[in-house]
Amino acid sequence: MNARAQFTRMQDSTAADWQVIGGEFMQFTQSLPDRVMKHLQILEGDYGGFPVDRYTHSLQTATRALRDNRDDEYVACALLHDIGDTLGSFNHPDIAAAVLKPFVSEANHWMVQHHGIFQGHYFFHHVGLDRDMREQFRDHPHFARCEEFCALYDNPAFDPKAETLPLAEFEPLLRRLMAQPRNSIYLKKEAA
Repeated sequence: MNARAQFTRMQDSTAADWQVIGGEFMQFTQSLPDRVMKHLQILEGDYGGFPVDRYTHSLQTATRALRDNRDDEYVACALLHDIGDTLGSFNHPDIAAAVLKPFVSEANHWMVQHHGIFQGHYFFHHVGLDRDMREQFRDHPHFARCEEFCALYDNPAFDPKAETLPLAEFEPLLRRLMAQPRNSIYLKKEAA
């Protein structure tokens, strides 16, 4: 059995309690890549009417980015951009962005968080929405990055015959990326 703190209300916690919690937290975070990959695998078999299931779409998007020599962070964003489909059916980019935020640059975070609106350029007009909804962000410094992500990687990744690398191909880069959070309220800030 794992060690446990002794308080019943957080306001009554002690430094000793937080040493216990901190030790457990460090062990728990080491398995984050495993939990993320398991959650991504939930998308397998979920077609939602698309030509490929959401899992294949995610792997194809990442495969395209990897083959285009994008860095590990970008490829991880491509892999996980739709991981929120199951929990956030009406806001999946927000879920993916939240998962990735501690580990990626502001530019990549913004790209993932806004890809749904940018991807809409390719189909919103078919469902009664404004395909140019992304234009509200035209002057944003990451507009071109998100536009390119959708054009090169997200938009064309629905091909049942396209190269689709297995998740195992991406596991090492996910483990490296998630071992080094750089943006979290739980990280101590360096003294200025």
